[in-house]
Amino acid sequence: MNKKKKLFLRLLHFLVSLASIHETIAVFAIQGPVSSPISSSISASMAAFSPAGIQLGNEGNKRMDPPKKMLMALVIACSSLGVIIFSLFCLWVYCRKTSSKSSKNGAKSSDGEKGNGLAPFLGKFKSMRTVSKEGYASFMDYQILEKATNKFHPGNILGEGGFGCVYKAQFDDGSFAAVKKLDCTGQDAEKEYENEVGLLCRFKHPNVISLLGFSTDNDTRLIVYELMQNGSLETQLHGPSHGLSLTWHRRLKIALDTARGLEYLHEHCNPPVIHRDLKSSNILLDLEFNAKLSDFGLAVTDAAQSKNNLKLSGTLGYVAPEYLLDGKLTDKSDVYAFGVVLLELLLGRKPVEKLAPSQCQSIVTWAMPQLTDRSKLPNIVDPVIRDTMDLKHLYQVAAVAVLCVQPEPSYRPFIADVLHSLIPLVPVELGGTLKLHNLHPLDPTNRLV
Repeated sequence: MNKKKKLFLRLLHFLVSLASIHETIAVFAIQGPVSSPISSSISASMAAFSPAGIQLGNEGNKRMDPPKKMLMALVIACSSLGVIIFSLFCLWVYCRKTSSKSSKNGAKSSDGEKGNGLAPFLGKFKSMRTVSKEGYASFMDYQILEKATNKFHPGNILGEGGFGCVYKAQFDDGSFAAVKKLDCTGQDAEKEYENEVGLLCRFKHPNVISLLGFSTDNDTRLIVYELMQNGSLETQLHGPSHGLSLTWHRRLKIALDTARGLEYLHEHCNPPVIHRDLKSSNILLDLEFNAKLSDFGLAVTDAAQSKNNLKLSGTLGYVAPEYLLDGKLTDKSDVYAFGVVLLELLLGRKPVEKLAPSQCQSIVTWAMPQLTDRSKLPNIVDPVIRDTMDLKHLYQVAAVAVLCVQPEPSYRPFIADVLHSLIPLVPVELGGTLKLHNLHPLDPTNRLV
């Protein structure tokens, strides 16, 4: 039995005893002393030891008048009742305080249990720390990440960014992850790190990269993501393979997944999020070529209020004209960048290509006159996928791309409209609604993979 229960029982016992004593006194006052051998002996003893024993004995034999008895009984009864009520009130206050304390302790313990339940991934984490009001991210031990990347060996580099590299990490149990290592000696890098971790721990969507954890070591910041086995779309399109693994239907699926990720940011996040750096290198592909958006260091949640303090950022070739020239950033800026990615998928060309040492040409400027000409369009399609698609579908995709890269933002569609335009062009097996009839594995026009 704990101390609180013992104290409660003692207090209750005291109240019961107090009530019985006052009841006995009241009865004694009304009826007078009861004659018994014991009471006689007590009276005799008191008379013997009292200096005025004879007078006490004589007064003890006198009886009080009935009115006085009633008055004394009433006073005793009222005082007894007051003492009991006051004691019960004190007991009630005490119980309320103890119950509130216990409920608070219980709430704290339940919150702790919830926090422990949120710790994902194999118990590698040092502790759980809240990094935003909406979600959690796990703080990972720097030494574990250093070991998993073989001390950030150059052979484990998956990609490079403006403030650091992304490394492949393999843990002792055989699991893998991608670790972005940032040098945060500058203020911009620190802001991007905090911004990305703060946003990613809020996101939960199959077409947005998952955050596994983060870590710090002096000026070094680490962000840990799920590993995407097929790397970036940029590597697949413009790397050594030059898009050989990307069939027509796979490319449409990647476009559809990218549109779904953007639609989640624009329509389902509160407040809405503008990615601000959408490009093929920030679209990652898993083992099944499912696409996920990554790199949210430059993303913003409220461009309307922060545009005055917003530094112009992005990648040449993907930045919308209104943002580049006037600093106006909206969700339509992401739609423009999506249109450029769609042209990359369609044509197999980089967003900006050098014509001479001091002269460059954007894919939009080069392709726009030919995209709207049905006789020229099939000839500029990526040779890897040329003649492998239904021409009707090719024209539809080209029309979507043309709308997305319009110079005037108001002429561009919302990403939700783009998404609905692409769904009928992607086979059911890859997440769309297109049903392929008489599918034959040797027919190049029907290849899913």
